Amino acid sequence: MSEPVIGIEKLQELISRGPFNQWLNFTVLKSDGEGVEIRAAWREEWVVNPERRYTHGGILAAIVDVAADYAIAAQLGRPVPTIDIRVDYHKAALPGDLVAKAHVVRIGSQYSTAEAWLYDREGALVASGRGTYFTASPK
Repeated sequence: MSEPVIGIEKLQELISRGPFNQWLNFTVLKSDGEGVEIRAAWREEWVVNPERRYTHGGILAAIVDVAADYAIAAQLGRPVPTIDIRVDYHKAALPGDLVAKAHVVRIGSQYSTAEAWLYDREGALVASGRGTYFTASPK
């Protein structure tokens, strides 16, 4: 794996720029040659079923997407648009912060691929995914 070109502080600044990411309340925990680790702070609005209290799958998919994107951003110095993403759900995510771990599979001149795994507060895998991102240089 390549070393990141930007540090945790700059990555935190980039991830915190957008209102949606602010709402998900991301904190960059780690960024190194192995990838990134990002925490999303729990919000009551994530609950899709009030009786069972599990998190909506769209929230889980968004966290997987952002983590994979920012694994690439750590290496390029900028976030990139998602072209395609696949998410697998492994178990219900109940209330509590979620931690995503992501790494780059391949950096290309036009397209890049990254993977992410999402864990609940007990460390159980709740979702995982792989995305393709448009990494061509901006004009």
